[in-house]
Amino acid sequence: MRLSRVFTAGAALAAAAVLACGCRAGVRAVPLPAPPSPAAPAGAAPPASPVPAERPLARMGYTVQVGAFAVLDNARALAGALSAAGLDAFYFPAGSGLFKVRFGNFASRDAALAEARRLKEDGRINEYFVVGPADYAATRPGAAAPAIKGLPPSEADLREKLAATAESFIGVDYAWGGTSTRSGFDCSGLALAVYQLNGLAMPRSVRDQFRAGSAVAGNGMRKGDLVFFSASPGGELSHVGIYIGDGVFIHAPGSGKNVRRESLGSGYFRSRFAGARAYF
Repeated sequence: MRLSRVFTAGAALAAAAVLACGCRAGVRAVPLPAPPSPAAPAGAAPPASPVPAERPLARMGYTVQVGAFAVLDNARALAGALSAAGLDAFYFPAGSGLFKVRFGNFASRDAALAEARRLKEDGRINEYFVVGPADYAATRPGAAAPAIKGLPPSEADLREKLAATAESFIGVDYAWGGTSTRSGFDCSGLALAVYQLNGLAMPRSVRDQFRAGSAVAGNGMRKGDLVFFSASPGGELSHVGIYIGDGVFIHAPGSGKNVRRESLGSGYFRSRFAGARAYF
């Protein structure tokens, strides 16, 4: 019994450290009821649908992808150097143990190519290619997506892709742009990367991500929604994760910690839950 209490206290302190210093945003949210438990009672009414977004996220234009790094630190270093140059770069797992880097959101292919050529001439990048709007899940019809009641195939497909992309980061030591010195860009940088990899231009900070979305009503959270937390009950927003269903979300705890799953029903996160947001 004593050992169990020590473990529980340790877990709470670890979670407190995540929310207190990982992604503070300076926005105070109205305290909301804790999220429901994953299991609904038999015969319960179906969950309410999310409130439709009044201003859906803009679609990604053209972005530049660089490298295929077997060493995570190399991808992190390149993303950090490009971000320091104002290019909003991020790194991501690309399968087979490799990591790649993307940067920019350009209005045209020519603009993306011009920037990539300039960086290559300066010796900042090597081989690259341009990813266009048609390459993203957000622009695909999604006819083969698993059926989700009440959703068109394209949205069901996009939500599945967002959840799968978030899952692909699990175990990765993630820091926005290769550094955690800029407050708010570990957890929110992960959310940005997940959305941009699927074709939606998510803002960078916790504050702007919260404001960009529409509140999800009742039990209506769906895969791909973002879930927000405060450092203390009713306090300022300090953290964000990607909801993947069944009461579970994925987040980047902070520098030196790997991306992981957490339960919304756990005592710490349940008491500091500040709301969920939908973006399409």
